[in-house]
This record gives sequence, structure tokens and C-alpha cells, in this order.
Amino acid sequence: MAPSSAAQLSQKDAQFRQFALEGNLWKVLWKVCIPLATYHCITLVFALLDSLMAAHIGPEAISTVACFAQILFMLSSIGIGLSVGGGIQIAAAYGAGDYERVKQTINTLFALCAVFALLLGLLFPFARPFLRLIGTPEGLIEGGLLFFRISLIGRILETFNNVYIAVERSRGKTARIMALNFSVILLKLSLTAVFVYGMHGTITHIAIATAVSQAFLFTAGFFCLRRRNDVFGLSLSHIRMDAQTLRPLFGLSIPVILEKAFFYYGKVVVNTMSASYGDLTIGALGISNNLGGITTSPQEGFQDGSTSIISQNIGGGRLDRAMGAFKRLLVIEVTIGLIGCVLTLALLPMILRIFAGEDLVFAGLIGYIYRWEAFALAPTGIFSAVMALLYGFGYTRLAFLVNFSRLFIFRIPVLWLLQNFTGLGWKSVGIVMFASNTGIGLFSLLILALVLWRMRTQPPGLLS
Repeated sequence: MAPSSAAQLSQKDAQFRQFALEGNLWKVLWKVCIPLATYHCITLVFALLDSLMAAHIGPEAISTVACFAQILFMLSSIGIGLSVGGGIQIAAAYGAGDYERVKQTINTLFALCAVFALLLGLLFPFARPFLRLIGTPEGLIEGGLLFFRISLIGRILETFNNVYIAVERSRGKTARIMALNFSVILLKLSLTAVFVYGMHGTITHIAIATAVSQAFLFTAGFFCLRRRNDVFGLSLSHIRMDAQTLRPLFGLSIPVILEKAFFYYGKVVVNTMSASYGDLTIGALGISNNLGGITTSPQEGFQDGSTSIISQNIGGGRLDRAMGAFKRLLVIEVTIGLIGCVLTLALLPMILRIFAGEDLVFAGLIGYIYRWEAFALAPTGIFSAVMALLYGFGYTRLAFLVNFSRLFIFRIPVLWLLQNFTGLGWKSVGIVMFASNTGIGLFSLLILALVLWRMRTQPPGLLS
């Protein structure tokens, strides 16, 4: 099906669409997902080096950055949700050959991001009461208020950048995503190094470097989408704020927005609960999460890429290929989890020396928490594969249920029980990471069985 449209599809985009719908699935997965896995790994390096540079400022700086990172992610949930829901719509319409719908969805997404950015900017004058309202430790507020405000600028720019990345991912331009992100990381780290090591700056300078790097990606994205007549180009005339356009977009995006908001808020709650063991425990938990990212980052890259592949094939009426992509993805994700567990545990003593230096207490905190987290990396792979299937099929409500359960059933209640009915103390923080990640992996298998049963009578359809 290829309806007539004023929007023009380039030869490269047409070739990729045919490849996604007809090519060897292993090759499609590698071509799309390897650059995205690399992109996520580069982003992880950014987070790890940020933590390392923050450690140069002091342990309190690590704790502040780790705590505010979860809050900022929570605030970004609307932008992330729009990019995920919109990306699913774009990929499905692209697979179906409905190019006019592709262009309308893209431009409407950017318009919605502009509205959200204005709302996020209103938080600037109310930053302190907002942080108190969500239970941020007072000591971290005093030391990180300016860091938080400047970071908001970066998050506003990142809202647009997330949509741009979703657009490029849906058309298979994952190598471009990787190249641009690598440039962003180089710029970010160069500025941070100058600020921290050359100027003996504070975490505020880290936030400035982040905002500048996001501004670079924002500019690059605008340049890449500048052709108005292209299917994927920016055009004010293709913005649609009518119910026909917004209803399916919000139907996919709102569950994702809620999912991300609850997930990151849940992580803030975990940080707040962990604060009773001291700021160093929060910092150790943040570093442990970053170490887990050595494995979960490529898992997320394969999840993101496979979501687009599955959506395109559903849009193109190829349910068999969509399921084939999922089966291959499941094997890849679990394999990554097993390899990541073995390698990171083998290298853990060296990693601890990098992040904790001669502070044996801090090293012990990080090591204990991470060992528990590492043992659940294979179940995390199952979770990532099932989430790709749910997103790709447009089952974002089920995806919300799974991610909500991860924090509010398998993590926070378990941590509360360990804190109040055992004498484990700070060790509870590590144990609960294993319990929640393993639990969500098993729960994901249950959801998968439900989806397979549902498909017998109601095949997925994203464009109805």
C-alpha cells in the first residue's frame, strides 16, 4: 500500500523499508541494533566518566549527581514517552507505506515537545520547594540547586533530541545516531574535563557542559530534518492538532509517559529510602547502576532497534517476521546478560579502585551492591526483549504494567520489608536489586504468555 502523498521518500529510505520488511532478520537486527547498542554504551561511558569527574570534586558530589539524575529523568518522562509512542507510530506508518501519516506524526511530535518544554521551564523559579516536596535530602538540595536548574535546560533540549533520535531510528539511520552521539560525548567530556580539572569547577560546571552538548545535538537534528518536502522533514503545515492525529499518538504515549514517570519516581523513592544509611550509600547505588549499565546499555540498544523493526513489520502486515525478530532478540539479550555478568565481576576489583580510590568503605559499599545487581543481568535481558515486543506491538499499557511492577511491586515493598523486618541494614539496598530484577524477568515471561494467547484471537494493529 502506497497512498499518494506530497511528501517524498528518498531512495535510501525506500531501500531500508524493503530491507526491514523482506531482508534476513539476523542481518536486519545487526544493522539496526549494533549502532544503537554502541550509542547506548557511549552514553554509559558519558555517565561513568561524569561520575569519575564528580568523584574528583568529592564523594558528596557523586551523591548529588546520582540523586538529581533520577529526578531529572522523572521530569523527562513526558518527552521520552512522546518519543517512544511517536516512534512506534512513525515506524508502523513507514512499514505500511503511509508516508503522509509519517510526516504528520513527526511534525506534530515536535510541536508537542515545544509545549512540554515551555511547561518544564516554569519549574525554574520553584526548584527548591519542588525538590523538598519529593523528599530530596536537604543537604543535597543546598549543594545542588544550581546544578538542578541548569540541568533543566539540558533536559528541555533533550526532549527535542529524543524525538529526533526516534525519527532517525524509525528510518534505519542508526549509524547517524551513533556518530552524532559520539560527537556529543566528546564535546561534553572535553568541556567537563576543562571545567573540573583545569578550572577546579563544581558540579554546576558539569551541568553546563551537558546543556552545551545537548544544544549541539539539537542543532544537528534540525539540520538533518531541514528538507521540507522529504517524508521525514520539518514542515509547519504538517502539524495536526486534531483528534484523528492526537488520539492514537496519545493512546500509545500516555502509558509510556506514566511508565517512565512512575519508574523514575520509584528510583527517587529508593534513593530516599537508602538515604537513611548515609549519602555514601546513595552514591554507591548510583555507581552500581552505572556499572550495571555496562551490560544493560547494549541490551537497551537492541531493545530500541528491535522495537522499530517489529513495528515496521506489524505495519507492513508481517506478523511472522515481527515474532521472528522477537525470538532472535530474546537469545541476544540473555546472552549479553550472561557475558556482562561474568566480565564485570571479573573486572570489579579494578573498577572499584577507579571509583573509590583508597576509600575502602566506599569501595565495599559499591562492590556489595553491584554483585547482587550483576547476578540478575540475564533476567534483565528477558525483560528488555519482552518490552521490545510490547512496544513494537503497541501494547504500551502492558509495558506500563511491567515497568510499574518493577519498582512498586518487586523493589520498593521488598526494600521496605528488608529495612523493617531484618537486621541487614545497608545491605538491603544490594539484595533488593537482585530480587526486583529477577522478579521482573520472571513476570515478563508471564506477560509474554498472555500476549501470545491474546494474539490467537486479536492480532496487533497499530494503524487502526
